[in-house]
Amino acid sequence: MSKSKTVFVCSSCGYESPKWMGKCPSCNEWNSFYEEKITSSSISNLGKKKEISKPIELNKIEEKSEIKISTGFQELDRVLGGGLVNGSLILLGGEPGIGKSTLILQICNNIKTDGKVLYISGEESGEQIKLRADRLGVKNDNLLFLSETNIENIEENILSINPKLVIIDSIQTMFSENITSAPGSVSQVREITAKIMRTCKENSITTILIGHVTKDGNIAGPRVLEHMVDTVLYLEGERYFSYRMLRGVKNRFGSTNEIGMFEMQNEGLVEITDPSKVLISERDETPSGSVIVATMEGTRPLLVEFQALTTPTIYGLPRRTANGIDYNRLSVLIAVLEKKVGLNLGNQDVYLNVVSGLKINEPAIDLGIISATVSSFKNLPINKDVVVLGEVGLTGEIRSVNLIDKRLKEAEKLGFKKCIIPESNRKLLKENYKLDIIGVKNIVEAIKALELRS
Repeated sequence: MSKSKTVFVCSSCGYESPKWMGKCPSCNEWNSFYEEKITSSSISNLGKKKEISKPIELNKIEEKSEIKISTGFQELDRVLGGGLVNGSLILLGGEPGIGKSTLILQICNNIKTDGKVLYISGEESGEQIKLRADRLGVKNDNLLFLSETNIENIEENILSINPKLVIIDSIQTMFSENITSAPGSVSQVREITAKIMRTCKENSITTILIGHVTKDGNIAGPRVLEHMVDTVLYLEGERYFSYRMLRGVKNRFGSTNEIGMFEMQNEGLVEITDPSKVLISERDETPSGSVIVATMEGTRPLLVEFQALTTPTIYGLPRRTANGIDYNRLSVLIAVLEKKVGLNLGNQDVYLNVVSGLKINEPAIDLGIISATVSSFKNLPINKDVVVLGEVGLTGEIRSVNLIDKRLKEAEKLGFKKCIIPESNRKLLKENYKLDIIGVKNIVEAIKALELRS
């Protein structure tokens, strides 16, 4: 007979409690507990002798060769740290319709391996997957498809086929018969991921899990899900823009916060090996309120265009709108401009946009926000050959940024003539550049260095 018990689980963090609580003591969320009945078949395990693992000396552990399989995309390989590691567990998240299934199908077509590739879908039928595969030109004879949501049946297929790569699309649609809660619940996602991890680690099978994201941008399910896997990837981008950014948030086999750039086209996702050139390719003229900023995404330098617009407000309270950057950061920098430069922005609506739909959170973009806002307010353009970078403090000082050499080399490669950087960074430069490098200590010196002229 099977025993069942009732627990209350937090839908945000997975905290379990024997009784209902209004506020979760783990994540402090209100009204997040829901009731679950958990059934465990304990009788079937009686009489079986459990194998107890014993500790061994660390020096006697034999190291297995780390075999990496290329995905066929240079951009994806650099995010993964060189390719798919044999036996690794990868979690790929992104908003609906962003291109997760498209990217996975292209990987299945490009991957070169002797074993089979098993694509398991709980959302689409075989006919739907075949239509997308034909559109993308997928012709891999080693690709197998399985439409299943029962994790017990999936585990049997994985063990019988013993593929080299397993795709599960998506983890929120899978369910286990031993758990009575609905598919996608915290308990189901946690237990299914643990079962998949054990199966694939024991048999050295590389596995990619596709996960949906919540309205906050996090992968749906408990946070422990991201701790269990080896690599966490996010596919980002605006739905109405063609550019997609693949960001590595966690990676046990490479550096974190690496990015890969793709463009969504009719034949699928096409990688962009020189994203800076593409992002600023449409900037021919130099209108007021436009400036180029050198930012870093992982170890890759990116040159992106910032656009600002200031206009007299028709309401009592001026509006502040930020697309692609933190809204609170824009408000702080506007306050610094009013205090240290004397710009009267209290009666101005200020709008700021990062071109191409990118989202940037690095502090080094502060000086770019300041420069674009001043240029729009004074209605004076910034020379199109100028690149700016630097973090701005609350007292108006320009603070140093990291990886300054990579940023300058990227600007020099794309033909820029002048770069405004923090003075502390300029003093430490060891190489000679063709750029006219100007070091500034505060935002007043930075605005003078922009040479805004009508």
